[in-house]
Amino acid sequence: MNGAFKITLAAGLLAGLAACGNDDAGGGPLGALTQAAGQAVAERRGGQDPAAPARTPTDAAAEALRVNPGPLIQAGFESLGRTQVMAMTGQNGALRTYMTPSEEALILRGGMLVGTRGLGNDLSVAEPQTEALIRAGRSGSGQRVMRYFTGDGLERPLSFDCTVGPGPNAGVVVENCGGHGTSFQNSYMSQGGQIAVSRQWVGPALGYVTIQTLRP
Repeated sequence: MNGAFKITLAAGLLAGLAACGNDDAGGGPLGALTQAAGQAVAERRGGQDPAAPARTPTDAAAEALRVNPGPLIQAGFESLGRTQVMAMTGQNGALRTYMTPSEEALILRGGMLVGTRGLGNDLSVAEPQTEALIRAGRSGSGQRVMRYFTGDGLERPLSFDCTVGPGPNAGVVVENCGGHGTSFQNSYMSQGGQIAVSRQWVGPALGYVTIQTLRP
């Protein structure tokens, strides 16, 4: 379970952000991330030592925290093989939208993934009856309904039966779900009712995403 909470930080984080071009580069949280990434890449290319090691994703997270005063997360998309810093671009009640400069977005409710946008095979909305159990660290069971966008723009709901219980390590809660010929396990670590670190299943196509709060 240690691996479930070890965020796999992709070495190409800065390059990935810079490759998003100038989208929203004029200002706002995404502009700050884009400009910082572009500056870091330019500094590396302009250095005297072409063999100098690239900055680590941990450095990228630190730089994002420096240039962006707002809420930030770091998300590792396992099936896509990349990790990105995402800035909060909107809030509607308890729902927060975090976005990359290329407008790929995760929608979270206190750290619980409830939707994605711009990634393809997007999760329209997740409706986990197990959410209260997870936040409280209690054992129990409930249904999780995951609604996905189809090619015709409609939503296709998939319902899974889930059980929640403690993980093998202190402070870790696991959610085991099954249905429709598949099974998956989500892992959560909460602080004060907020999910600070997690590994959550997005869907059959996108697989898992690890999410870590950089700044709440």
